[in-house]
Amino acid sequence: MIILGLGSNQGDRLANIKAAIAEITEISQSLICASIYSSAALLPENAPEGWDIGFLNTAVRIECKLSPKELLIKIKEIENNIGRINRGHWGPREIDIDILAYDDLIINDDNLNIPHKEMTKRDFVMIPFAEIAPEWLHPIIGKTALELTNNIKSSLSIFLD
Repeated sequence: MIILGLGSNQGDRLANIKAAIAEITEISQSLICASIYSSAALLPENAPEGWDIGFLNTAVRIECKLSPKELLIKIKEIENNIGRINRGHWGPREIDIDILAYDDLIINDDNLNIPHKEMTKRDFVMIPFAEIAPEWLHPIIGKTALELTNNIKSSLSIFLD
């Protein structure tokens, strides 16, 4: 089981997420999508005022034959195809796709961290994650995705198109 997190706060946010899901479908044998949520931007200290733009976020559960590193390369291609512009760390983005979990693997290198290091602190990640994979067990913390959402304060709202 592979869980990807998706977010967009530039351009047509919903169209960007739908385009990413369509491209992810092409590389996966199965895909389950969580609800789409609206959230405030997570901003670095002293971020430019123009960066405070709300996000749409979701998660998808997929099965695919790509290795974690091959999958990372593919999702970067998808981000480029959708027109992602690098505006700096935590900057606004047309689409952001993160590998949140890949089965029970633990990978920590310069380009890839699985499970995603900050995911348990972020409502916009854990709530959609737990919606589609509540039983997934965090290989380091030893709690399920559903258990991990119990400690998160959330201001998310479901996005209705």
